[in-house]
Amino acid sequence: MWTLRFICITLLLTPLRKVTGVNLVSAFRRMMGLFAFFYGTLHFVTYVVLDRFAGLVDYPGGYFSLATMKSLTKSIVDDIVKRPYITVGFIAFVLMVPLAITSTKGWIRRMGGKKWALLHRLVYVTAIAGVVHYWWLVKADLTRPQTYAAIVAILLGVRLYYRFTARRSAPRSASASGRQSAPG
Repeated sequence: MWTLRFICITLLLTPLRKVTGVNLVSAFRRMMGLFAFFYGTLHFVTYVVLDRFAGLVDYPGGYFSLATMKSLTKSIVDDIVKRPYITVGFIAFVLMVPLAITSTKGWIRRMGGKKWALLHRLVYVTAIAGVVHYWWLVKADLTRPQTYAAIVAILLGVRLYYRFTARRSAPRSASASGRQSAPG
């Protein structure tokens, strides 16, 4: 849940900046994203150690033998393939890895701002996959997954609203409208 919370906070910061005009909140976006990755990593490691590895306790060859590690890997892959909620959660986690790696100013310089921004749009897919993972995981009371789904939908909807209103209000040049200016 903390992973989803921090993803939502990360998605909230840009609309908050646009509404308030205060650019200070953007400085926290990277930190919130890294917190989301940290909690996602904890969630994944807990799953691997407590769920998958703990099931191999009596495996012959010892805890950290090559045979045990192969069996652990096979167990994880089988679980990812067999259970859709784990598949979607794993996809969300894997998509967060390049976001975390490229979250430094050095990576922005190396990649260039446009490519970096394009890559970091993966956070939208991550947010949706995280909500789907949580929704499919819960068996009885769907109130919390529905709440996160609504929050993510609103935050992504606000971004779409700003994107389309910015396009409409942008001045159109003569070449953009298809007309050519007369020589003069």
